[in-house]
Amino acid sequence: MAQYSPIREMERLADALFDGSPRGPRRMPMDLYRDGDTYVLTADLPGMDPGSVDIDVDGQLLTIRAERTLPSTENVQWITRERTPGSFLRQLSLGQGVDTERISAGYDQGVLSVTIPMSERAKPRKVQVATGAHVESAHETAAEAPGSADSAPRSEDAVVQASA
Repeated sequence: MAQYSPIREMERLADALFDGSPRGPRRMPMDLYRDGDTYVLTADLPGMDPGSVDIDVDGQLLTIRAERTLPSTENVQWITRERTPGSFLRQLSLGQGVDTERISAGYDQGVLSVTIPMSERAKPRKVQVATGAHVESAHETAAEAPGSADSAPRSEDAVVQASA
């Protein structure tokens, strides 16, 4: 049976003090990678009720919030308490080349997965090379096309950036 240790309790208090306010939002560990034309974000949210997970997209800002609540523990003497209740928050800046309308998410076994697809305009594509008499008509077609050349998002604009 574990016994109360004042040294262990002091270490726990010091850790809580230096890790930030226990009432403020905490960061969730996450991975972010690109798989072809899609970015995939996975975040560890163990012990969270999936109903408490909230994902918002506002312009190019993706916000993930989650809340961990613990059962009422009146009249108990804690031996160890490392699972703390509270809010978790993570925000990511999305590049212009991301299709914010098609972002999807799932939660399985304590892991949140968010799929962030690139927009069709940001995907690499082949450009037909015109020859001879077709060169002049290709120039006219490109000049008439709305949103051509400089205004089209580049593949590197699709980059998803995580912020602290």
